[in-house]
Amino acid sequence: MAGVHFSFDNFKQLVELNIGIADRLDENRAERFTILYCDFSSIAPEVVNSSLQTVLRTSDAVVNKGNDYYCVLPYTDQYGAVSVREIFEEFFDKSVASTTVSYPADGENVKELFESLKENGKTRLKKDLQLI
Repeated sequence: MAGVHFSFDNFKQLVELNIGIADRLDENRAERFTILYCDFSSIAPEVVNSSLQTVLRTSDAVVNKGNDYYCVLPYTDQYGAVSVREIFEEFFDKSVASTTVSYPADGENVKELFESLKENGKTRLKKDLQLI
């Protein structure tokens, strides 16, 4: 297990790629992937790196901007993303501030997904997420 780490500068393109793959491979319009945002500001960087290697699958992708981490989880619905967050919490032995958005339920394109993610950040976490 180990998620693939991408530069935050490539986040938009990474989400566009996942939308393209989902549209190509899945016609039933189910939740095809979920973006899990986690605030790891209270976790030591070496522990975060270790958790990413342990918790994420090789098909998962992660980008970060400082302590803000965004995991792109293919073929994972919101329930599955919450399970991933819970595994992180077990790994750290503490709660992690997080939120999720799923394609296409929360947005039909990158702009809509990012807007939903920003809105979730404001309402659920009282945090202004910087996505673009």
